[in-house]
Amino acid sequence: MADTRRVALATCAELPQLDPTERLVLEPLEQRGVTAVPAVWDDPAVDWDSFDLTVIRSTWDYTRRREAFVSWAACVPRLANPADVIAWNTDKRYLADLAAAGVPVVPTSWIVPGERWTLPDSGEWVLKPSVSAGSVATGRYDMTDPEHRQLAAQHIDRLHTAGKVVMLQPYLSAVDTAGETALLYFNGEFSHAIRKGPMLTGPDRGTGPHDALYVPEEIQPRQASAEERELAEKILTVVPGGVARLLYARVDLIPGPDGQPTLIELELVEPSLFLNYDPGAPERFAAAIVAALDAR
Repeated sequence: MADTRRVALATCAELPQLDPTERLVLEPLEQRGVTAVPAVWDDPAVDWDSFDLTVIRSTWDYTRRREAFVSWAACVPRLANPADVIAWNTDKRYLADLAAAGVPVVPTSWIVPGERWTLPDSGEWVLKPSVSAGSVATGRYDMTDPEHRQLAAQHIDRLHTAGKVVMLQPYLSAVDTAGETALLYFNGEFSHAIRKGPMLTGPDRGTGPHDALYVPEEIQPRQASAEERELAEKILTVVPGGVARLLYARVDLIPGPDGQPTLIELELVEPSLFLNYDPGAPERFAAAIVAALDAR
């Protein structure tokens, strides 16, 4: 008998048919007898229980309503990635957990609304909200520049007024030359990697499109190094509950001051999987989804 299983690919109202690159998995799934249906995560008409599996994909608006998104995830049966992973990974304070587990993470300070704070005296630094995606509301500041210091303070005040925790991180200059390496994993197996070019050119002045889903990126295929893959796989082993629970994962690395790979982001919620940058990636992702179905 032909397989008649149905999979929901959760997306947002701005992209009701998914981001175009995410649609590349539809045909390989159909060839495997699986019907994949884009479904808007906050659409009350969707019957999530009618699907054999829901896979979170282009839900890129969740940062505007994280609590609602986490609550939705907790109510969806058969969700990938699991709801507790979603709750953990939607706030970037998860980086503190990974640092405590021995992962080389870009050093991060957390500036909480209502607490006293001071800016560094010198160097280049990045400010962004702890609940964020796509480099929206993110700025780069030279703390020796008086104007930048003033703009940085204004940025923190804006985010605090909105009730957001602020992240303060040193700017890793290697991103300007080496770029950022994003390693993609499906069911714990390495699939492919891409290079992201530098994105942060200066301060966030509060005048940009803060309702945008993401800031456009410069992407190229990349061959991940042995050191990058070794670190990425170590990171996945310390995810709460273990790597075996993850249908998909993206590990974003940048060379640190010593040249060694350093974690900048671990994306387990709705990362772009860059399926269009490796010819075999859509097939591998489809196979991973089918394997997840088979395991249930």
